[in-house]
Amino acid sequence: MRLLALLCLALLLPAARLAAAPAADVAAALDRFHTAAAKADGPAYFGLFAPEAIFIGTDATERWTLAEFKAFAEPYFSKGKGWTYTPRDRHVSFVPGTDVAWFDELLDNASYGVCRGTGVLRKIDGTWKIAQYHLTIPVPNSLAK
Repeated sequence: MRLLALLCLALLLPAARLAAAPAADVAAALDRFHTAAAKADGPAYFGLFAPEAIFIGTDATERWTLAEFKAFAEPYFSKGKGWTYTPRDRHVSFVPGTDVAWFDELLDNASYGVCRGTGVLRKIDGTWKIAQYHLTIPVPNSLAK
């Protein structure tokens, strides 16, 4: 019985590793995104977006196309000023049978405290690209009344 259990485990581990690989690839893309922002590396940062990308910021007026978001961010990046959000908890899910993923992550920021990022990525030519990123500042329910 023990041998059968070990054999089953040996057969399942490669499948589990294969399933974890896409999530790790998405997480790596998001980590590169946050690192590039912190370093004010515009080419690396904007290179992680899909052409049709939308960035939704913390203010209700902040819904930007990629071109609009570049126009907003590049003056900061050109002066070496970026923004640092450090991920601490992330969940990645996939649309079965597609190259589409969605995620949510808790982020730490020195000015805003705990923030949340959510969004969608899609694989373009073998590379995960951000199609939508939404940054929020969570408000405790007790304060929302």
